[in-house]
Amino acid sequence: MTEPFGSRLRRAMDERGPLCVGIDPHASLLAEWGLGDDVAGLERFSRTVVEATADRIAVLKPQSAFFERFGSRGVAVLERTVEEARAAGALVVMDAKRGDIGSTMAAYAESFLHKDSPLFSDALTVSPYLGYGSLSPAVALARESGTGLFVLALTSNPEGGEVQHAVRADGRDVGATMLAHLAAENAGEEPLGSFGAVVGATLGDLSSYDLAINGPLLAPGIGAQGATPADLPRVFGAAVRNVVPNVSRGVLRHGPDVVALRDAASRFVNEVRAAVAGV
Repeated sequence: MTEPFGSRLRRAMDERGPLCVGIDPHASLLAEWGLGDDVAGLERFSRTVVEATADRIAVLKPQSAFFERFGSRGVAVLERTVEEARAAGALVVMDAKRGDIGSTMAAYAESFLHKDSPLFSDALTVSPYLGYGSLSPAVALARESGTGLFVLALTSNPEGGEVQHAVRADGRDVGATMLAHLAAENAGEEPLGSFGAVVGATLGDLSSYDLAINGPLLAPGIGAQGATPADLPRVFGAAVRNVVPNVSRGVLRHGPDVVALRDAASRFVNEVRAAVAGV
C-alpha cells in the first residue's frame, strides 16, 4: 500500500522543517537572475532552485502556469523539475489550481496524481468553486495513489472574499464550508490527513474559522506579500503545527547563487520552527 501523502508530509515537516518554497519563474524574476525569458532561462532557473533546496526543504511548489506559457517545451521542463525534485527527497505540490466536473476533473487529476503520469506529483492544488463534490474524481485518485490535494478555502487575494465569504442558507460562509468538507475527508487519519486547505497567512485573525481539519494548511503570503513567520501563531492558532508556510520571492530573489538560496531557505525554516515552538 502506498503511504498516504499526509503521513509523508508530516515526516518531511518534522525532519526538514515546515516550509514550502515556490518555484515561480515569472519574467521579472528571470530577468533579475540575468536569464532570458525563454525555455533556456526557465530550465536554468528551475534546476538551480531544485539544486539549492530539494535535498533539504520539505516541499517545493512549482507554479505550472509559468511553465505552460512556453508550450510543450515548457511542460517538458516542468516534468524534469518534478522528477528531479522528488528524486532529491522533496515533496512536490503542483500549483495548478485545477477545477472542473466529471470526466474533465478526472483527467486533470490523472495528469498530476496518476503514478504513470510524467507530471506525477505528491499533491495538487484544486479549486472547489464548481461545488466541492466536483472534486470527487481527484479525491478518489488521491486516496488510491497516496497523493494529496490542497483545496482553495480562504485565499489571500482580496477578490477571493466575494466568493469565500458569501454566506449560505445555513449561516455558514463558503470558506468555512470547504474547511468542514476537508475535516470530513481527514477524519480518523493519523498522523495527518492528506486533504489540505489553502489559507492565506496575510488574513489576520481567523479565530472564527475551525482550522482543525486534521490536514495540512498551505499558507501563502510569507515574505514579499507581507506576512512573517512570527505572524503564524496569531493567524492559525492551535492549528499552526499543521501549517506549511509558502515562500517564493523571499527565497528566490537570492538567486542565482545556490549558497544564497540555501541560506535564505534555511533562515525561513528556522524562523518558522521558532514561531511554532513558541505556541
